[in-house]
Amino acid sequence: MSSQTLNLSETLYRYLLDHSLREPPLMAQLRQETQQHPLGQMQISPEQGQLMALLVQLIGAKKTLEVGVFTGYSTLAVALALPTDGKIIACDVSEAYTAIARRYWQQANVADKIELRLAPALDTLDQLLATGQANTFDFAFIDADKSNYDNYYERSLQLVRPGGLIAIDNVLWSGRVAAPNPDNRTRSIHALNQKLHHDERISLSLLPLGDGLTLALKRK
Repeated sequence: MSSQTLNLSETLYRYLLDHSLREPPLMAQLRQETQQHPLGQMQISPEQGQLMALLVQLIGAKKTLEVGVFTGYSTLAVALALPTDGKIIACDVSEAYTAIARRYWQQANVADKIELRLAPALDTLDQLLATGQANTFDFAFIDADKSNYDNYYERSLQLVRPGGLIAIDNVLWSGRVAAPNPDNRTRSIHALNQKLHHDERISLSLLPLGDGLTLALKRK
C-alpha cells in the first residue's frame, strides 16, 4: 500500500486507459482531431472526460454549465451523460474553435442539449444571475482563461444549487503552482487553490488527474 498518489509511468498510464476507458468512437475521433490543433494541449484527458460524465450521472444532473469549450470534448462527454431533457449552457468566445465542437455535437445527436453562448463568459454568467438562475444548475465545469478563475468560481458558486458540483481544470498547472517565481497565470491558479482550501461554503477534493482537477461540492 502506498501513502501517496502514484506518479504514473507511460506504461501504467496506458494500462489505466486500457482497463477503464470506455470512450465512444466519436469522442475518440474528436480527441484525435484536437490533438492535431496548434493548441491541442488545452484538451482535457479522456479519463477526465469519463470521470466528469460519471459525476454528472451520480448527482443526477440535468442542468449544467461550462466555462470554456474549445473544441467541445468535455461538453460532449457531459452531454452524452445527461438525460434526454438535460441542458448545458456552454460559454466561449471563439467561433473557430467551437465550429469543430458543433460538428461533433451534431454527429452525436446532442446539439439540442447544448446552448452555446459566444460572448465573454463573465457577461454570460452575470446575465444568468440577473435572470434569476441562481441555485438552479447541478454541475459546472471551469476551464477557461486563468486570470478570471476566481471570478468564474464565485459566479458558478452562486449559480449551482446546494449539493451541486463545480469542477475546475488545470489546478496543478503542470506543476508550476508549486514552483518558485510563478507568472501571473500561475499566481491566479495558486491563489484560487489557497482560497478553496479554506472556503467553508464547499466540500473539497483536488485530484491529481490530467493537469489537476478540483471538485467543489456546494454545501447545503
